[in-house]
Amino acid sequence: MPFFDRQGAILPALMIQGCGSNVGKSLLVAGLCRAARRRGIPVAPFKPQNMSNNAAVTADGGEIGRAQALQALASGIVPHTDMNPVLLKPETDTGAQVVVCGRRLATVRARDYAALKPQLLTAVLDSFGRLRAAHDLVIVEGAGSPAEVNLRKGDIANMGFARAAGVPVVLAGDIDRGGVIAQVVGTQAVLDPLDAEMVEGFLINKFRGDPTLFDDGYRLIEARTGWRGFGVLPYFADAAKLPAEDALDLRSASSGGPTRVACLVLSRIANFDDLDPLAQEPSVGLTMVRAGQPIPGDTDLVILPGSKSTRGDLAFLRGQGWDVDLAAHVRRGGHVLGICGGYQMLGRTISDPEGIEGAAGETPGLGLLEVDTVMTPDKRLTRTRAVHAATGTPMEGYEIHIGRTGGRDTGRPFAHVDGKPEGAVSADGRISGSYLHGMFAGDAFRAAYLAALGGTSATSYGAGVEATLDALADHMERHLDIPGLLALAR
Repeated sequence: MPFFDRQGAILPALMIQGCGSNVGKSLLVAGLCRAARRRGIPVAPFKPQNMSNNAAVTADGGEIGRAQALQALASGIVPHTDMNPVLLKPETDTGAQVVVCGRRLATVRARDYAALKPQLLTAVLDSFGRLRAAHDLVIVEGAGSPAEVNLRKGDIANMGFARAAGVPVVLAGDIDRGGVIAQVVGTQAVLDPLDAEMVEGFLINKFRGDPTLFDDGYRLIEARTGWRGFGVLPYFADAAKLPAEDALDLRSASSGGPTRVACLVLSRIANFDDLDPLAQEPSVGLTMVRAGQPIPGDTDLVILPGSKSTRGDLAFLRGQGWDVDLAAHVRRGGHVLGICGGYQMLGRTISDPEGIEGAAGETPGLGLLEVDTVMTPDKRLTRTRAVHAATGTPMEGYEIHIGRTGGRDTGRPFAHVDGKPEGAVSADGRISGSYLHGMFAGDAFRAAYLAALGGTSATSYGAGVEATLDALADHMERHLDIPGLLALAR
C-alpha cells in the first residue's frame, strides 16, 4: 500500500521500469533526479535490488550499486545504503554474494535466492520508508524487466515492490535494440492485470535520428496499451562520460593518446569505474583487453583491476596467456598497477583457507611483487584519504575488499593512510599494488601519476561528471514530458 506522511498525504515517488536489461533505466533515473533537484525538490534515488560487481562505499560504511551513487550525486546528496538495500554481486555463473543494507549476508546459488526474498522485502520496504520520510520525492529504478513473469513470485525488484509500496510505474523501451513496439505492447500482454494497473505510461529511449519518424509507432503503442506516452528520448552520446555500472558497458576510449594504458577485462571484473577518469583524458589511449586478445606491445601501463573472484580470475588471466604477455611487458620496461584483486594477483601466493571465494586452497600468484595474501571473512569497507608515496600527492579513494596482504615489498608502500603504509611497490618502482579504488578521480593525483609515465592531464573529472549530468537533464527536458512525470509521482 502507499506510504503516507503524518498528515495522511501520500508521499510522492515514481518508478522507472524497463522492457529489458540495459535499456537506460539508470541514466533516466539520474536525469530525473537532476531535473527535480534543479526545481528545488529534495529528491533521492532508490533501487530495491541491484546486481552488479561495481559498488560504491557509502558514508554509513556499507556498499551500494555504483549507479545509485551516481544518482545520489545527481540529487546533490550523499550516497547511503538505504538507496540500494539489496545488492547481488556475482561470484560464479550460478552464485552471488547477497549484500543487505550495505553488509554481506550470505553467498547463495541462484536457485536458492528465492527462499531469501520474503525477508529481503521487509528490508527493502524499511529502507524505502526511511528515504520517503527524509525527502520530498523518491525516484525508483527497477531491475531487468517486469515481463520476466517467470520470476514474478516473490519479486522485490519490479512489480512486487511497486505493488507493495504503492508506487506508480513508467515503462522504458529501448528502440536502439529494435522491436520497441513489441517490447512495450508485449510487456503489457504478459503482465498480471493487477501489475499492469500500476503502469501509468511509457517512454521510448535511445532513438537515433529524427524522433518524429517514430510518430506512427508511438501512437500505435498508445492505442494498443491505453498507456500515456511521456516522449521519445534521442540517444545521449555523452553517457560514455558517466561512470558505467554494467561490465557490458566497458569500452576502449581515446585510442589515439600517446600514453598507452591497457586494462585486462577479467571475467569477474569489479569496481571498474577506476578507469573512467583515464578514459576521459585526451592524452591517454585506453585499451580494454578482452578474452582472446593479447596485451598490446606498445603499452606503457597495464592495469589489473578489481575482481569478485580473485583466484578464479587469476586462472582466467592465465588461460588468456596474459601472464606471458605481462612478463614480456615487464621485460620491455613497462609499468604494472594492480588494484585490489589485481594487487593480490601480483603477489607470490593467494591463500583462501576458509573457502570464502570458492574452494579452499592456495594459488600461486604472478610473482611480480614480493607479497602474499590470505583471504579473511571480514570485508573492509571504508572511504580513504591517503598520500601517494612516490609523488607526495594527496589522493582519495575507497576500500572494498577481503584479505590481508603482507611481505617485503610492503616496505615500499604505494601510499600512506594516516601515516601508515598501504600497498606495495617493487624494488625498481615499476610494479605497484594498492587496495585503493577510485584514486584516479582526483585530478592532482591523476596528473602526477601520468606525469611519472611521461604523460599529461588536461581534464577535471568531477567537474566533467557534473556538467554531463546537467547536460543529461537538459536533454531529457527537451524531449520528455518531465513536468508530467514529476506530477505523476505526486
